[in-house]
Amino acid sequence: MSSTKYDVIVVGSGPGGYVAAIRASQLGLKTAVVEAAELGGICLNWGCIPTKALIKSAQVFEYINHAEDYGIKVKDAEVDFNAMIKRSRDVAGGMSKGIQFLLKKNKIDQLLGWGKVQPGKKVDVEDKDGKKTTYAADHIIIATGGRARELPALKIDNEKIIGYRKAMTLDTKPTKMVVVGSGAIGVEFAYVYNSIGVEVTIVEFLDRIVPNEDEEVSKALEKIYKKAGVKIMTSTEVTAVDTKGKGCKVTVKDKKGAESTIECDVVLSAVGVVSNVENIGLEDVGILVEKGKIKTDEFYKTNMPGYYAIGDVVAGPALAHVASAEGIICVEKIAGHHPEALDYNNIPGCTYCIPEISSVGYTEAQAKEAGYELKVGKFPFSASGKASAAGAKDGFVKLIFDAKYGELLGAHMIGANVTEMIAEIVAVRKLETTGMDLIKTVHPHPTMSEAVMEAAAAAYGEVIHL
Repeated sequence: MSSTKYDVIVVGSGPGGYVAAIRASQLGLKTAVVEAAELGGICLNWGCIPTKALIKSAQVFEYINHAEDYGIKVKDAEVDFNAMIKRSRDVAGGMSKGIQFLLKKNKIDQLLGWGKVQPGKKVDVEDKDGKKTTYAADHIIIATGGRARELPALKIDNEKIIGYRKAMTLDTKPTKMVVVGSGAIGVEFAYVYNSIGVEVTIVEFLDRIVPNEDEEVSKALEKIYKKAGVKIMTSTEVTAVDTKGKGCKVTVKDKKGAESTIECDVVLSAVGVVSNVENIGLEDVGILVEKGKIKTDEFYKTNMPGYYAIGDVVAGPALAHVASAEGIICVEKIAGHHPEALDYNNIPGCTYCIPEISSVGYTEAQAKEAGYELKVGKFPFSASGKASAAGAKDGFVKLIFDAKYGELLGAHMIGANVTEMIAEIVAVRKLETTGMDLIKTVHPHPTMSEAVMEAAAAAYGEVIHL
């Protein structure tokens, strides 16, 4: 047993864990973080950050291939696949070192090893050599994150059937790839590999790609992807993958029951994530798990006093910024502050394919289902001066208002840089700003963000540039 007693021990150093630890330290709590792998968790090392580096490399190559559209001639551009992968890993490595710096700066102890919570507000940490040390704390926060979900017909072998981690570190560029699942992970990797010359097929079980987005966004992305050469099969499931030969033979079945086979070099399984709730001591402590998630209250207390959980292990969107927000709320409550509970209907979602997608709040279908009378405004980037100048006219901004009170119920964007624009909408909704207020908010010209003002004006019949 270690002689060190902590106020807070956080198990996991992802964007939920390390942010919770830093905020706890800022509030004067003696804090430690337990981590079995790289500091920064999946997000910094195998998710949010390295995927954006790969997307940027693919986008640069795409720019070069269309340089003549901008009056520039470039000859013989080609992808150095290994260098592209290396850059992504270097970016991730730099970010992980940054987390190490932040933890040291905030005087947070790093307990390296596999953490298991124990009764009596203790955590066992087993290092790589098998040595086990027990630490105690008044408050223990579980932030162990998630991992790629596996389907019965898609067992990941990391050779021919791969998950997102392997998709970031392939040794050679494949010729043909099947991507199973069209959520954020699926469409982002589909963009990267299609852009560098891989023949990509997306297989989606539901009736449209990016199925959590507004239907108009799904239709727009499908049209753009098909134009770029991506093959898309919706309402289709993978029933088997034969990996015996040189490549893969993927058997798929459509909604009518008709089967067909797709041949490819590699299959990327991108069918979501599952929580890391196994082998971390939950049963020993008696912490309740429901439907694969740790059960908590609105301030992330579990059923056992002194134990908390945040991020991908609890119910809610499995997003880095959600985990961070939950971590801050959790430790502020522990420290005796009075934080507001998180409004899960005002969480921005971003997908970093090209064109980008961002959204918050209700889709049009959800708002109608909730019983609202709506005013809907839509402004296409084809009518935007900045988008035309940038050569990025694909997409639109769509805003959904409650017709009675002018409340902004939801926003849905597809286009260049829209992941940078969605925060305006989140703030507007947080402040309960009305549609008319948004119309009268002067937006700079020329910018992509003008489309927000114009979409609001369109909803109220006041749009100028349409």
